[in-house]
Amino acid sequence: MSRFGALLLGLLWSLAAQAEPVLQASVDRTRLEAGETLELTLESQDVTQFGKPDLRALEGDFEVRGTRQLNSLHSLDGETRASTRWIITLLPRRSGSLNIPSLQLGQSHSQPIELQVQQADSQRPGVASQVFIEATLDSPSVYVQAQAVLTLRIYHSVALYDDSSLSPLQLENAKVDPLGESRTYEKDINGVRHGVIETRYALYPQQSGPLEVPPLKFTATAADNGEQPAGSPRVGRQVQVSSQPLRLEVKPIPASYPSDRPWLPARNLTLEEHWNPDPASQATQIGDSLTRNITLRAEGLSSPQLPPLPATEAVGLRRYPDQPLLRNDISERGMIANREEREALVPTHSGELALPALEVTWWNTREDHLEHSSLPARTLNVQDNPALSADTPVGDSRVGNALLWPWQLATLLLALTTLAGFALWWRARSQPAVLRAAQSGPSPRTLLDDLKRACQANDPQATRQALDAWARQQPETLAEMAARFVPLSDALDGLNGALYSESGQYWHGDELWRAIGTIPPAEQVLAPAGETGNLPPLYPK
Repeated sequence: MSRFGALLLGLLWSLAAQAEPVLQASVDRTRLEAGETLELTLESQDVTQFGKPDLRALEGDFEVRGTRQLNSLHSLDGETRASTRWIITLLPRRSGSLNIPSLQLGQSHSQPIELQVQQADSQRPGVASQVFIEATLDSPSVYVQAQAVLTLRIYHSVALYDDSSLSPLQLENAKVDPLGESRTYEKDINGVRHGVIETRYALYPQQSGPLEVPPLKFTATAADNGEQPAGSPRVGRQVQVSSQPLRLEVKPIPASYPSDRPWLPARNLTLEEHWNPDPASQATQIGDSLTRNITLRAEGLSSPQLPPLPATEAVGLRRYPDQPLLRNDISERGMIANREEREALVPTHSGELALPALEVTWWNTREDHLEHSSLPARTLNVQDNPALSADTPVGDSRVGNALLWPWQLATLLLALTTLAGFALWWRARSQPAVLRAAQSGPSPRTLLDDLKRACQANDPQATRQALDAWARQQPETLAEMAARFVPLSDALDGLNGALYSESGQYWHGDELWRAIGTIPPAEQVLAPAGETGNLPPLYPK
């Protein structure tokens, strides 16, 4: 009876095994030392299963360092079978007797595995002695907001796997900027070749007093240099080393530094300017656009610390600035900040225009004293532009210096007027009456429609051309209309800024069109109607 029961139990177990697929589990070794990793292999031959095994049951006693999946086909007794393997790298969290619990994949379960994790032998040289970290500061003390360079060098005389990591650097009351990517090289120490992993940071303390730099932890898996059987999985030992804490003394702003100037502590600071075109080698006329590039370069600062440069202000000069360009460069000594400011300068008056000197105050941290960097003053010699000159106003004293005498000029004008009137009368007798009202150019209404379309299209170049054509048929010059009507003057300033700077693509013509439509009639027209052919000045005085 007992034999029959055993057979029945075996049959039921076999049927259960066929009904529920089995997830096979194995490890590369069951005895290991603390700090060593092992590989757990899970294998399933059920091709209907998808997904990955549930590894949450391992989190209590193990750290999962990595998972790989392998799919394979093999033949057995003429039958081809497919299998899937998951290779899981585990690091025990403690020593002693540990148990890998049963893991689940769908309806399949693996068998538990028992491990023995021994304490590391204290008499045996550990791998940690072959890996160490060094932290240094380029200076024991710096001024507040000045740069201090922290350099971390990790030395290792054993091979490391590619799972290494460095804890992040976090400081209170200090700004931290990485100085590029980590770099690797080799160094011989006492005849032993070491690999070096170097990482640098720029530190900018934000308040005076002592600044504590905490230890940084480096974690990696070192390869076991012992002999291993061919084809066996690689064995590694976890290594974790820490740097020594550092202390940085942060000095306050010196009392001799001007209180009305922005605080700039730098190793070196320079100012450069470039002109296009260069006014020293090319004549400048009214309405010409000059581009001035000024670059502020400071060693030992980051670009957000650089202040805006003083604006170029001069009588008879319009200024149209662009957005500043900020850039950080990295050198062997740390960060180099760059601030480039570009502006378009358009002269509106002839003669000599004086540009003031530009000066930046800063503190030289290398020599520990106050310094000033400057660009010298410059004089622009601006000439009249015949194409943009306005009509001569009534009462100008230069009229009295005319080359012709007043009586001679009056006689000549009278004779010319008489001859022209007779010629026109004679010509008109032979022409149809309808031609008397014909115009040689576009009508004022057509020119006004062209100006409206250009403004609505937000095209500064087309608007300028249409505005010039419309203004030639007006009893006043464009400068005179702008002088007595402020909205038109402001709208013209916006148009000029769009023409001579990179912001032209953002110009809108609505303001100019509204100003044109609301110009009040002039109480008195000074210029004769026949002298409106000259172009108005590009910029009102």
